[in-house]
Amino acid sequence: MFSARRGITPDSVLFVTLDSCRYDTYAAARTPAIDAVSALFKAQAPSHFTYASHAAMFTGFTPGIAELAVPFLNPKFARLFRLGRAGHAGRATPGFLVEGDDIIAGFRKAGYHTVGTGAAGWFDSSSLVSARLTRNFKHFRFTGEKGVRHQLEFVETSLARRRRDDAFVFINVGETHVPYHFEGAPWPAADNPCVPFQSVDRAAECRARQRQCLEYVDDVLAPLLARFADATVLVCADHGDCWGEDGLWEHGVSHPMTLTVPLLLRYRGKPVEEVVELPEAYRVRRAGGMAAAS
Repeated sequence: MFSARRGITPDSVLFVTLDSCRYDTYAAARTPAIDAVSALFKAQAPSHFTYASHAAMFTGFTPGIAELAVPFLNPKFARLFRLGRAGHAGRATPGFLVEGDDIIAGFRKAGYHTVGTGAAGWFDSSSLVSARLTRNFKHFRFTGEKGVRHQLEFVETSLARRRRDDAFVFINVGETHVPYHFEGAPWPAADNPCVPFQSVDRAAECRARQRQCLEYVDDVLAPLLARFADATVLVCADHGDCWGEDGLWEHGVSHPMTLTVPLLLRYRGKPVEEVVELPEAYRVRRAGGMAAAS
């Protein structure tokens, strides 16, 4: 799908959020394309629902590991994306320093071609609240239930219009969000196994379906991830879901399962574990679709 006619520069950025994807889902899934980004990290999301988490991430507070004093993996220490004069400067040099009311505005002001697409309802630009997340993209499309293939077609079309090679691309993936469905899935899209306040235990179905959705997304995203291999790539979840833990279902509640998310990061073509010094315990290898400490 993706043409090499106009290449992606090392200064470009691809930012993918796997909406609602739990860390344990990612650890159990077979995801070779996303795995190629970097080692897998177990991080804490900035919030427990889509809007709040993305609002935080769009000001530079991406998921992080609080006890790890290294850049990018701990945005308190040094942010991957930092807005000038916004909050504490951190202890080390940020990955990108931009000026604006969010990082999208900052990258656009810096001359980047900014493209975004969101599946979750919080990205519906017809809402005044959601417009705060989307207004600074040069090109943005809310796709709803149309799926990640439709999102990639939009990204390709938008990138083809760019006059400068530096690009900032954001994709909020919806397949991993309830009701956990993808194009061609062998279960009905209307069947949601994860409903707030439900009394029936469908945790096993939630686990299996979200994993299969993630594996489908990995396959579809593979060409785009490969295209950005020499640039900066951030793949994470905005939050997770509860599957009956403490009697809770879905998200929108503060709980370890809604706040613990997968994080993978490639900085200017290098996996983050090659850019920053990490204790061995934080290096996680992927073997046969399972995560294990090195």
